[in-house]
This record gives sequence, structure tokens and C-alpha cells, in this order.
Amino acid sequence: MNIPFLGRRRPRPGVPDATGIDELLAECELLRSQAGRAGIQLDDTAASLEGLDQLLPRWRDDEETLPWLGNDAGLYLGTVIVRTVPGAQWRIWPDGQPVVRLESGREFDVVAAGHEWAANGVPELSQLYAEVAEA
Repeated sequence: MNIPFLGRRRPRPGVPDATGIDELLAECELLRSQAGRAGIQLDDTAASLEGLDQLLPRWRDDEETLPWLGNDAGLYLGTVIVRTVPGAQWRIWPDGQPVVRLESGREFDVVAAGHEWAANGVPELSQLYAEVAEA
């Protein structure tokens, strides 16, 4: 049964995101705020990931900020991938975790990668993007 106001359970491949999930995941307010204060414009391009990699990691001393910034970094990485790599799209795992699925079918847990970057600085976001874009 198709009840339009309830929406679809899963997005259909190749159909634009009608639910706004792409925009919601792209917000990344904390990361955009931190980057803006450092003079880095996050314009959803691979070049902006290089700028983020150059940020001084002042957040690592703040136990409350670190997990939020890691989340935002992963979601921003995913946003850049979805917007610039042909065929890439967001998927939500059953546990609610957003991942990026490439045209090849490979799924990439960008949030976990964002947490690693925020906590350790490696791997760099631009390096992760390059690896995913090549796949």
C-alpha cells in the first residue's frame, strides 16, 4: 500500500532525495563554525577538505566537543563525496548510521572516519576523499 503522506521506507536508486536527507546531513554546524572562525570556507568541494586538514586541532582537549566535531567532519566528508563523486549517495543503516554508498556498491562509514580524523588527525579528510573518489 502506498500512502503518500507517510513517504517511502527506502529511497529508490537513481531517484533524487525528496526527503531532504542530503541537506540535513550537510548542515554540520559545529564544523562550519570552527572552520569559519579559522577563515576556511566549506563550499562542499574536495579543496575545502584540504583546508580542514590544516586546522589546528584545539578541540581535542574538549571532551564534549570532540565527538560532535567528529560527527560533523564525517558528515561533511560524506556530503562532499555525495555531491562530487558520480553515483555516490547516502544510505542509512538499520542502526541509524549514515554511510555513503558508491556506485560500485561499496559502502563507506564516513562518520567513523570523521571521528578518527577529529581524535587523531589521520587519516586526513582529503586523503580519504581521494581514496573514495578513485574507487
